[in-house]
Amino acid sequence: MSTHAPSHEDAFETHHGHSHGHDAGHGTLKSYVTGFVLSVILTAIPFWLVMADVLDSAVLTAAIIMALGALQIVVHMIFFLHMNTRSEGGWTMMALIFTILLVAIALSGSLWVMHHLNTNMMPMSPEMMKNMP
Repeated sequence: MSTHAPSHEDAFETHHGHSHGHDAGHGTLKSYVTGFVLSVILTAIPFWLVMADVLDSAVLTAAIIMALGALQIVVHMIFFLHMNTRSEGGWTMMALIFTILLVAIALSGSLWVMHHLNTNMMPMSPEMMKNMP
């Protein structure tokens, strides 16, 4: 029986394959470039949709922008935060699922609030607006 307390796992041991079960993902140049390119594309598409007035429906444009925003959050989590099913015994995947759930709640709640603010705070008809001072 050893009287020494177990030493913590340092970066050298982890990097050189002497890890003790902590299979954390490490990014490569290729994964960082892929994440960057995807982030730029997922930022440019909504900008283009709005600035070029591509779609006739504002609701469809907003839905596409929100979907691309949620997708960009997932891209950042996978490519930059290295979340996968192997790291930390699967807990990072649980964090990814939790984040997706929170983003879905936040986006749907934001849409709900904006819709009801528009409906309840802007009840005037065009005829009422003509009579405004």
